[in-house]
Amino acid sequence: MRRDRNPLLTLFAVLVYAFLFAPIVVLILFSFNDSKRNFVWRGFTLKWYPELFGNEALLHALGVTLQVAVIAVVATTILGTLLGLGLARLRSGAAAGAADTMILLPMVTPEVVMGISLLLFFALLFDANGSIWQISIAHIAFSISYVAIIVRARAVSLDPRMEEAARDLGATPRQAFFHVTLPLIAPAVAAGALIAFALSFDDLIITSFNAGVGSSTLPLYIYSRIRFGVTPEINAISTIIVAVTALLILAAMRYGARGRGRAPAAEAS
Repeated sequence: MRRDRNPLLTLFAVLVYAFLFAPIVVLILFSFNDSKRNFVWRGFTLKWYPELFGNEALLHALGVTLQVAVIAVVATTILGTLLGLGLARLRSGAAAGAADTMILLPMVTPEVVMGISLLLFFALLFDANGSIWQISIAHIAFSISYVAIIVRARAVSLDPRMEEAARDLGATPRQAFFHVTLPLIAPAVAAGALIAFALSFDDLIITSFNAGVGSSTLPLYIYSRIRFGVTPEINAISTIIVAVTALLILAAMRYGARGRGRAPAAEAS
């Protein structure tokens, strides 16, 4: 039986999407403004985008951001995948409930609290005053939960008999993992890695507590420039970040959907 679409719900959905994306549309539009003053439209231009790549401070901040993101993604993907598999096999009992609570805690903790705690941790134990490695470890700390939850959701749906069959056929635990388990959870691992990259690339609050001299990331650079007023250059940088983040999230969603689609076929075979 086909249900008629409720026009009020459709209107409500349109209004919600307009409320969410209107500021982003304005940001993108004024990144092409020919005037230095954001509140006055003087015509269309592309000159602000080439100027960004001649800005040495911006390119340095972008390089630091990419270095931190690569380090954080590699470590987070490995640790989060192993943690997700472990949580998937810890199916019941008090230990499972405690593990679920602990893995969700970094996700619900306010970023200000997380940033201060990491700052005190590095300062008291290692006498560190901010560096690329400190920012990378901080990003790993808050990104592992996202990867672990994504991988766990995929691993829970796997049929354990597939890995047991590989073991019965003579495969070692390592061979069963790399040739059976890992290919089945690969879309979830890739989706988690993309989400971790997007989180690391965009982070501002936690990074601001752990950055030092010469380790400012692109979000920190943008924030420092905004203090002197929003210019089309800032809009252009922000537009690029929005585009990169959107592409990463769409890719993560596509990989996740592909993994869910492959699961029934793999288990049926």
